[in-house]
Amino acid sequence: MINQETVNKIFDTVDIVEVISDFVTLKKSGTNYKGLSPFTNEKTPSFMVSPSKGIFKDFSSGKGGNAVGFLMEHEKLSYPEALKYLARKYNIDIEETEVTPEDIQQRNERESMLAVTQYARKYFTRQLQTAEGKAVAYSYLRQRGIRDDIIEKFQLGYSPGERRALTEDAIKNGYKKEFLVKTGLTIEKEDYSFDRFAGRIIFPIHGISGNVIGFGGRTLKAGKNVAKYLNSPESDIYHKSRVLYGLFQAKKSLVNNNRCFLVEGYTDVLALHQAGIENVVASSGTALTSEQIRLIKRFTENITVLFDGDEAGLKASFRGIDMILEEGLNVKVVLMPEGEDPDSFSRDRSSSEFTEYINSSEQDFITFKTRVLISDTKNDPIKRANMITDIVRSVAIIPDGIKRTVYLKECSLLLDVEEHVLYSEVNKIRARKREQNWKKEKSRPDQVYVPVQPTVPSFVKNVYSEIEEREIIYFLLKFGNESLRLRNEENTEISVSQYIIREIQNDDLEFTNLIYKQVFENVKAMIESGKPINEKVFTFHDSKEIQDLAVDIVTSKYELSKVWKRKDSYIELPGENLAVEVPKALLLYKLKVIDMALEGLRRQIGEYEKEKDDRKVMELMAHLRDVETAKNEISKVIGERIILR
Repeated sequence: MINQETVNKIFDTVDIVEVISDFVTLKKSGTNYKGLSPFTNEKTPSFMVSPSKGIFKDFSSGKGGNAVGFLMEHEKLSYPEALKYLARKYNIDIEETEVTPEDIQQRNERESMLAVTQYARKYFTRQLQTAEGKAVAYSYLRQRGIRDDIIEKFQLGYSPGERRALTEDAIKNGYKKEFLVKTGLTIEKEDYSFDRFAGRIIFPIHGISGNVIGFGGRTLKAGKNVAKYLNSPESDIYHKSRVLYGLFQAKKSLVNNNRCFLVEGYTDVLALHQAGIENVVASSGTALTSEQIRLIKRFTENITVLFDGDEAGLKASFRGIDMILEEGLNVKVVLMPEGEDPDSFSRDRSSSEFTEYINSSEQDFITFKTRVLISDTKNDPIKRANMITDIVRSVAIIPDGIKRTVYLKECSLLLDVEEHVLYSEVNKIRARKREQNWKKEKSRPDQVYVPVQPTVPSFVKNVYSEIEEREIIYFLLKFGNESLRLRNEENTEISVSQYIIREIQNDDLEFTNLIYKQVFENVKAMIESGKPINEKVFTFHDSKEIQDLAVDIVTSKYELSKVWKRKDSYIELPGENLAVEVPKALLLYKLKVIDMALEGLRRQIGEYEKEKDDRKVMELMAHLRDVETAKNEISKVIGERIILR
């Protein structure tokens, strides 16, 4: 952890104009500086930097902040990474607190491993220019149409066929065999060692900051017993599930284009760069992981997946698309012509032809998935029903309620199924998922658990519930840092604030009281940044209304409202049993939302009955049934005992 004294020194030293000038061309404008926005494609400068205040403001995108905030936004660095970037720029020694001997050893080992991989990268690059490298590897790359500028850009190389060439050269130059083995460059047996990548073309794999953390090697030998591609093994610096090939070269283009092309292999990435498309990354032949998707999400929420023209492998790809949807990203799909992949397809076409094909062939995942699955259904109604369920299951995992609604409308038209039927199915799927998670959490008999929260139908929005909203804000501010003994899949506890935020977001609910809504968003931001809830943030808030609310909550003996009344008594000491009180507050809030939604639906039905609009009446009646079902589920949970022994 970087200590506060070092942080203060960094902020005191940093010149925001110098920092931003590394990325944006700035011109003096009075006492400030002006330039084109690095976040939008504007033609008239609206990006302002104030050296006296140490801040920037981009009027075209609305972004603003200090030098650290700029690096976090533009370079997609974390807060500690941005501080370290500035410390290196201004030669400030980073002092971190609570560093144990084990931490120091681990850091030294990591630095040694990075030094070894950097040495190996340079070694492989040099070998590509040797007589052997030119004859074997360079000639192959040129035959594949890979230009010299792309070879240099991605630092491609060659590992000589002599099996100990790298190992012996590294040791001769002072690098320890221990770290050659730990990085996977050298394989060690009982009585001998040898190079892992001997005789292969080398594709260096860069981390997000540009360090070489691993390698991919392609053999040029034919034979069933020889792996075509070989990657570095897992190590302290290389975790393949958290790495995307080409991300370092693509990150600025991802932000500028606000779109990511996802391909399968190394050469696909090279091919798109040659076609002038730089916002592309590859999963490097491994199954797509949640960590890789979240990595992309740091730069853009729009992903276009480029699939090889192989119908047989498409169904297996649906899981990857579902994972992208589950992380809340927008997915498009491009299917290459039969027998082609991005690499082979681009070789016979100009950059403009390749780009035009991608733009004209792009389709949303529902259209794509339906087209792939529809051929299997033919005239079989059972298969068709299963297909629809499969597609709706993909929609159900999308976390954003508005996106789910849009996709359900599209599904209704595309599949010729009534919209309310799809809504009902989505709600059932999401409810079952919660039930499954709940069952996983119920395995320790000595634990106190909170109940599964029933789902509020996604079309229930903007319902006023002043009292219940205040109860939730009370628990957030007063007990937000406390733990609920609610076990998740990793056997860890969850804080009151995390639980409340999760449940509110799962149902896409929003507070109608603007003061409560702002407090909720502020708490959410604290949790997402890994910070505990600090009462002073609210008691010293810029808003007088929030100050008054926070002071009232944290200083007074708060009495819960009459909605808590049971058997003519009140809960006198809130906080004694948070595992009961917090979920009950959420359930009562949801029940109020449901009751008011029912009232509104019945009123609308009456109006359309007067107008004799039978179609609209039937649609609203379907919604009414879903809301009544949700109310029954919530009422049932409220009526049950919450503590499970």
